[in-house]
Amino acid sequence: MEKLLIVDDDKGIQKQLKWSFSDYEAILASDRESAIAAVRRFEPKVVTLDLGLPPDEANASEGLAALQEILTIAPHTKVIVITGNDDRTNALKAISAGAYDFYQKPIEPEVINVIVARAYSVAAIEEENRHMRAVAGSDIGIIGNSESIDRLRMMVKRIAPTQITALLLGESGTGKEVAANAIHLASDRKKKPFIAINCASIPEALLESELFGYEKGAFTGAHKATKGKVECAEGGTLFLDEIGDMPYSLQAKLLRFLQEKTIERLGGRQEISVDVRVVCATNQNLEQMVKDKTFREDLFYRVSEITLNIPPLRDRDEDVIILAQYFLQRYTAEYKSNVKSFSEDGLGAIKAHRWPGNIRELQNKVKSSVIMCTGAQITAMDLGLYDHEGTSYELSLNLRAVREHAESLAINKAYSLADKNMSKAAELLGITRPTLYSLIEKYSLTLSD
Repeated sequence: MEKLLIVDDDKGIQKQLKWSFSDYEAILASDRESAIAAVRRFEPKVVTLDLGLPPDEANASEGLAALQEILTIAPHTKVIVITGNDDRTNALKAISAGAYDFYQKPIEPEVINVIVARAYSVAAIEEENRHMRAVAGSDIGIIGNSESIDRLRMMVKRIAPTQITALLLGESGTGKEVAANAIHLASDRKKKPFIAINCASIPEALLESELFGYEKGAFTGAHKATKGKVECAEGGTLFLDEIGDMPYSLQAKLLRFLQEKTIERLGGRQEISVDVRVVCATNQNLEQMVKDKTFREDLFYRVSEITLNIPPLRDRDEDVIILAQYFLQRYTAEYKSNVKSFSEDGLGAIKAHRWPGNIRELQNKVKSSVIMCTGAQITAMDLGLYDHEGTSYELSLNLRAVREHAESLAINKAYSLADKNMSKAAELLGITRPTLYSLIEKYSLTLSD
C-alpha cells in the first residue's frame, strides 16, 4: 500500500481522514516537527497538510512553513493543503509556494479520495518521466538528468551527424571516453568501429606505429605489414584520449592526418586515404601548453573545432544516486548478488562524499561493495565511506537500519569465529539456532563458505 502522510493537529480530523483513506497506509503527524520527521523516514509520495498547525493554529504561518520545508527536502512530494471553509487566500498562497492542490473543509471522503488518487497518479507519471529522462541517452551511454548532463547530451546529438572534430575536457574519471563513444553511437558511423587509444599509456617510441601502422622491415621485429589504429577505425570513430601527452614530434604527423585524411605507415612511402571521425580528450590545459610550446598551436585549433566540457561528479547534483543505482543493478546481476539496495546511511555517504575520482571511483566503490556485502543492503561501511581522512557522512538516525547493520555484522563475525558452525555461532551470539536462521533469512545474509 502507498504511504499517505496526514498532517493535522485535530485528532478527530486525523481519524476521519485515516478512515477515509482505506486504500493507503496512513501515517499521522500533528505538528511541523513530526511531519518533517515522517517525510524523512517514510518518504510518502502524497501529503495532506492542514495549514492551521500549532503553535499558530489560528493562522497559516506554521502550515506554510511546513509546506516549504517538506518541498525543500522532498521536492517531488505532492502536498494537498487542507484549509478552513473561508481561508481561500492562504490556500492560494500554498499553491503559489508549490502545493499540488488544496481542499476546503468540511471533509467529504468521496471528493478528497479523488484528489488524493489523482495526486498519486501524477506522482507516478512524473517519477516515470524522471526515470526516462535519467536514462534518456542511455542508448548512447550518457546517464543522468542533471542540467549539465542534459546540456552535454544535447551537444553530443547536435554534433554527432557532422564531421567536426570535438575536444572533450574534464577531470580524470568523468567519463570522457563514454562521451566520445556517445558521439559515435549518435552518428551514422555507429555500425563501424569505435577505436580508442590512450596517448599517455603507450611509450613514445611505439605510439607512432600504434597509430599509423608499419610496413614489413620498418624496424627490428616488424615481420609483416600491420595496420595502425587509424586504419582499423576506417569508416568509424577514432578516440585519442590524453592527447596532451602526445609527443611534440608526433603532433605534426597527426595534424597532417587530420587535414589531409591520409596517412603513411612507418617505413612506408605510399599515402593511404582514410575516412575516420576523430574525437580527442584531455584533462590538461592545452591553451597553457600552447603558450609553453609543449603543444602545437595549429594542432590545438584543429582538434578543438568544438569543445565539450565533461562536469565532475560533485557538480552533477542528483546524478550521483542515479549512477550508483545503475551500477548496483549492473553488478548485482553480473555477480548474482542478493543485494537489493543501499541502506539509508549508505545513500547518505554517497551524497556526502566529494568523489575526487569521479565516476570511475563511484563505479569501483559500488562494484567492490556488491562483492563484499553480506546483507540485503549496502551500507556506508561496505562502501568504505566511513569517517576517515576527512571523508564523513551523516550518521543514520534510523534505529532500525542501525540495528540491522549491527546484527548483520555480528552474525558474520560469529560465523567466522565459529569456523562456520551454526550451533557454535548461535552460542557465541547468545541466541538459539532457529533464531539465528531466522535472522539470516530476515536480513538475506549470504554467509561466506
